[in-house]
Amino acid sequence: MQPLHFYDENIPCLAACPVHTNAGAYVAAIADGDDLGAYLTARLPNPFASVCGRVCAAPCEDACRRGEIDQPIAIRALKRFVTEKYGVESAAGKAWLEVAAPPTEDRPQSVGIVGGGPAGMACAHDLRRLGYQVTVYEATGQLGGMMKLGIPEYRLDRDLLQAELDAIVDLGVEVFLHTRLGRDVGFHDLRRRHDALFLAIGATLGRGLDIEGHEADGVLKAIEFLININQGFEVEVGERVVVIGGGDVAMDAARSALRAAAYEEARVAERYDNGDERSAMTEALDVARTAARTGAQQVTVISLESDEEMPASPFEIEEARHEDIEFIHRRGPARILAEDGKVTGLETIGVLSVFDENGRFSPQFNDADRQVHDADTVILAIGQAIDLDAIGGDVEISPRRTIQVDPETGASSLEGVWAGGDAAKGPRTLIEAIADGRKAAADIHRFFGGVGDEGPPGQLVELRQFHRLEDTYDREARVAVPTLATDRRVGLAEVETGFTEQQARCEAARCLRCFANIQLDVGKCVLCALCADVCPLDLISLVPSEEVDPQYPGGTALTLDERACIRCGLCIERCPTKALSMAVWTGVGVPLQLRQPAMGGVR
Repeated sequence: MQPLHFYDENIPCLAACPVHTNAGAYVAAIADGDDLGAYLTARLPNPFASVCGRVCAAPCEDACRRGEIDQPIAIRALKRFVTEKYGVESAAGKAWLEVAAPPTEDRPQSVGIVGGGPAGMACAHDLRRLGYQVTVYEATGQLGGMMKLGIPEYRLDRDLLQAELDAIVDLGVEVFLHTRLGRDVGFHDLRRRHDALFLAIGATLGRGLDIEGHEADGVLKAIEFLININQGFEVEVGERVVVIGGGDVAMDAARSALRAAAYEEARVAERYDNGDERSAMTEALDVARTAARTGAQQVTVISLESDEEMPASPFEIEEARHEDIEFIHRRGPARILAEDGKVTGLETIGVLSVFDENGRFSPQFNDADRQVHDADTVILAIGQAIDLDAIGGDVEISPRRTIQVDPETGASSLEGVWAGGDAAKGPRTLIEAIADGRKAAADIHRFFGGVGDEGPPGQLVELRQFHRLEDTYDREARVAVPTLATDRRVGLAEVETGFTEQQARCEAARCLRCFANIQLDVGKCVLCALCADVCPLDLISLVPSEEVDPQYPGGTALTLDERACIRCGLCIERCPTKALSMAVWTGVGVPLQLRQPAMGGVR
């Protein structure tokens, strides 16, 4: 991917996004009514824009400058708003081809990609667009990896995900399903078959606990529970479920356990669709009789961390609480209780602290503080592991039992072999996996002598007119992202429903547009301080130059605190010498067809 320039780094949402999505630009475009331009900006760096509009961890929101005033912009929900209009889930044609067209000519080199998850398919997308012959080898019977097998259906519609995957395959990507590395195809065979390899095998093995009772019937590993339930396999959880863990996987497991009966009904319905009516009718009667038993009635999440320390995203925790999932904090698993080999409960001990003085994970327990929690099922959401046996001993392995790679390029210790996603970095977020695939694709392209295809370099485009927030801008609260009412969350329906057009315009209008930059022509500035006088937030100051840089004593420096600047432009209008101006940077993340003075909210 293209490296960031100073002006790119000065856009916090863009800099925080692993794939460098120019969120500020597309949020402003939504506010201005340019929804197609917004979609193209969101789709340009991300082949899974529609998916990310539903389930991205949204690091851009954590970095959003509006959050320093009240609450950050609902960037993810705004992305969903424009993908619903122009993305793969819409009926508007193939708008994404304007920024993600198939190659005009093919290259001779062949690249094999092991793993059809987000990292592998993002890499396939970029390499195929560059003209390489791309073949994806997927161990299961469907593409998508943990997007399909790990993310529950109530968070991500399966038809939408499949449409996103189909758009990538339609570029001319060859796919082999049911092809597991080490079983159906060998690592050395793939190296001989292709000019380069990208390993994106994921982390599909759950970690267990070596405590008393860990082998009892009813102890499940969260990632394997999610994979099985999302593949339509029968998973009975009982009425009382305890989930051990405090991350997003724990939230997914807990909320999926509540919907176990709905997953079972969907499995039976699929049998009908496949024509097995007699067997399906029998199963349907069983489901009707046992739905209350197979769908958990009481789900409890037990975590080492306090409420504030839990690593799960606040939104996921909030949604779990809306669904009456109970949380017990600062407890650690001591032993699993069982009778006749079947789980009956979990005994926990108190947690004194989770992290040491350096912030490292180092839990300390109070062995005398013990409690028993009744349970039919205990789900362990305490981490994931990578199956490295299929690769053999040829690739260097890190101390974390991942494939050792260059963090910037994804290159492994073997020439011509790259790795990314969970296989190289351990379990991380969806958007980080997509970024790994894109970085590897860019480095593979360089390996074969290619150069970047980012287009012309960015430039500052001066704005003659610019957007100005209303005086009451800081009283406009964040628009809550609509969700289904708790009493309507039945079956596998998506919980988050998305913004209406009016809601999207109102939320996008809260953006401070900090992608615009105040520029100073030092040759024209007379240090009159009128700009400082007119600034409504007192963000401009004239200070002795040595306070800014000790190398330049005896002068005066003009400073601007951009963290809180609302780009109102009053300083520009007040400047008597026209030394100040406003400009936008057309660098990373701006589609070529939008690189014009109108970009950035010109009025």
